[in-house]
Amino acid sequence: MRVMVMVKATSDSEAGKMPSTELLAAMGNFNEELIKAGVMLAGEGLHPSVKGKRVRFSGEQRTVTDGPFPQTNELVAGFWLWQVKSMDEAVEWVRRCPNPMEGESEIEIRPLFEVEDFGAEFTPELRAQEERLRAEVESASKPR
Repeated sequence: MRVMVMVKATSDSEAGKMPSTELLAAMGNFNEELIKAGVMLAGEGLHPSVKGKRVRFSGEQRTVTDGPFPQTNELVAGFWLWQVKSMDEAVEWVRRCPNPMEGESEIEIRPLFEVEDFGAEFTPELRAQEERLRAEVESASKPR
């Protein structure tokens, strides 16, 4: 199963405080373990929400709001995409993770939808389109 592992933002990360050299090294080592185990598919840190935008949809209308966004505890400061056997395995990996922030922090784990999750509404034509698009994305992401 694939999961998204989200490092929740804190007031420090939203203020743009960068991690220490020690934390960067510890996270680099953890990422190396994930890669060697075949778990990590992707992972990145995110800039504070002050550099972001939100687009709200209401029917045909679109409203763009500039950051920063309130409720820091609902924001994401970084993420990984992992391939694991189970949610329990993902939890065990997170338990091994260095604390991503200097003080208290929180990491959320959520499974990604897989093709099988969509049922009959995901017609053979839609499945073929999905497979074609995934192949195009994979091809485009290879170094040239």
